[in-house]
Amino acid sequence: MATIQVTTDGAVARVTLARPDVRNAFNAEVIRELRDAFLALSTDPSIRVVVLAGEGKSFCGGADVNWMRGALALTYEKNVADAEAMSDMFRAIDCCSKPVIGRIHGAALGGGAGLTAVCDIAIAADDTTFGFTEVKLGIIPAVISPFVLAKIGQSHARALFLTGERFNARHALAIGLVHQLVDEDDLDKTIGRIARELLTSGPNAVAAAKTLIARVTAATYDETRGITASMIAQQRTSEEGQEGLHAFLERRSASFAQDET
Repeated sequence: MATIQVTTDGAVARVTLARPDVRNAFNAEVIRELRDAFLALSTDPSIRVVVLAGEGKSFCGGADVNWMRGALALTYEKNVADAEAMSDMFRAIDCCSKPVIGRIHGAALGGGAGLTAVCDIAIAADDTTFGFTEVKLGIIPAVISPFVLAKIGQSHARALFLTGERFNARHALAIGLVHQLVDEDDLDKTIGRIARELLTSGPNAVAAAKTLIARVTAATYDETRGITASMIAQQRTSEEGQEGLHAFLERRSASFAQDET
């Protein structure tokens, strides 16, 4: 791949935006390669955790200037196709069956803030700058809105989408866009600790938990009774669920749990 790098360390994959000269900004190639990478990782049985990172000084500065310049000449129909391709990329990350840890540093603006929102666990350097800055360009954060609204809610989205103001990492933590702040030098150590924690959990259970959250969130209260009962019964009777419960009762490590050390 030309714009991203995918590396693995055991069961942990690392997807790195690799355009540091333009702050890892989006263009059509980045969008396509990110989508393809996450679709492949989602079905790779050897991978249990994915880390999403950016090379250089920033995580992701938003849209590439040259790509935006080219978009000026696009018809309405081509703009729709462009936006749908970007939506497919965000959805591939959001729906990845593996837990996705975001390694956020420097800046996460526009689509970069959207990438932060689709990470299951977002760990940010404490000096990171965030912003949904689209209105400053006379456009709107439309494609990322479903993912951001799910993360920070309507109230914070109203304030930040409408002003387009940049905000610091403390505010990102307060509104739930990120989950933890650390010194940038401690990012990899913190992410490593979280990855090791995830590797002690049942991989099918982790994937099912992600599905559970999405299904329950989209359901009515009455619908959740059948959804939750069916999903827990399916997991309890699965090979992984049986192994995990037997291991607990027998006071031993489950076969799916990798050593935390």
